[in-house]
Amino acid sequence: MRGIRKQDAGFTLIELIIVMAIIGVLASLAIPSFVGALKSAREAVLKEDLHVMRAAIDSYTMDKQKAPQSLDDLVQEGYLKVIPEDPMTKTKESWVTDTSDALHSLDQTDPGIDDVHSGSQEQGSDGQPYSTW
Repeated sequence: MRGIRKQDAGFTLIELIIVMAIIGVLASLAIPSFVGALKSAREAVLKEDLHVMRAAIDSYTMDKQKAPQSLDDLVQEGYLKVIPEDPMTKTKESWVTDTSDALHSLDQTDPGIDDVHSGSQEQGSDGQPYSTW
């Protein structure tokens, strides 16, 4: 048995370029789909987090006959386990709270939180900024 012949030694440069071109085309097709799915998943998490926090604010307000002064009040009183991370800004501190001047009981002296929004100014897939959801 002799050594490997020169023509059977490996791939030619043309073959490698063709394989790399095919991989590039497949990647260019897959990456936009992946990015779209990732954005859709983050939007679903945002919607769920907003729903849960708004329900906690409403429950707190009904139970205590006053609105919470901060999102930390919801955690301290057991309405939330933790303040969730804003999936758009990836921080817990970026939540924007709306305060109402309406008082929910006669002995309430300070208005409190009545809504929460994302702190992100990016546009959602529906064309609206996440901060208005």
